[in-house]
This record gives sequence, C-alpha cells and structure tokens, in this order.
Amino acid sequence: MSEIFTNAGQCLPRPDGATLVARATGEDWQDCGSDGFLIKPLYEDPASGQRTWLMKVEPGASAPLHDHEELEQIYVIEGEFSDDRNTYRAGDFAVRAPGVMQTARSESGALVLLVYTR
Repeated sequence: MSEIFTNAGQCLPRPDGATLVARATGEDWQDCGSDGFLIKPLYEDPASGQRTWLMKVEPGASAPLHDHEELEQIYVIEGEFSDDRNTYRAGDFAVRAPGVMQTARSESGALVLLVYTR
C-alpha cells in the first residue's frame, strides 16, 4: 500500500443515538501530506475503516503514483481532475477498487467528495 493522503485533524465520529453535523464554514482546510491537496475530514470510523472527506485540489497540483487499501468513491463537485486513465468533471462519479495504483492531478483545480470503505 502506498497511501499518500492522511488526516491529522478533527472529524465527526460514528454517531451513537444522535445526529452529528459538520458545518461547511468554520473549519479550515488541512494539509493532507501531498502538496496542492487539502482536505476537510467530515467523518471517520476507525472500527469500520470508513472515511468521508472533502478534498480541494489546487490548480496545477499533482500527486505521485499511489493506492488505497479501501474502496474509493469519488464525486466531483466543482472543476476537474485527472488520473492515469480519465478526466473527471463536475457531476462525474467514479468508484475505484482497493489497491488500484493511480496518480491524481488537476490543471484548473477541483473540489471532490471522497468516501473510503473497506
């Protein structure tokens, strides 16, 4: 596994008999370990391995070859980004199998919703 994106910040835990809310305002974007890629962690459950993040890809950013041990679901909210196989634009949804090696880059910038599940 060659995961390059990490979360060192706060996010919502698995709710226990309640509804938890992450507000779009008030939380700063966090460095996630790769230049030009910033995250807002929304939800993480260490027991199940599920993670839900917003990721901002700055114009011109490029991430090296990597993979994820989880299933990766990608929904492009704004802009566009590319990997080794495709270019994804606003409204596109992709799902990637665990262990698939890929790069990530954006010429114009992007805002993406990521969901990782085991």
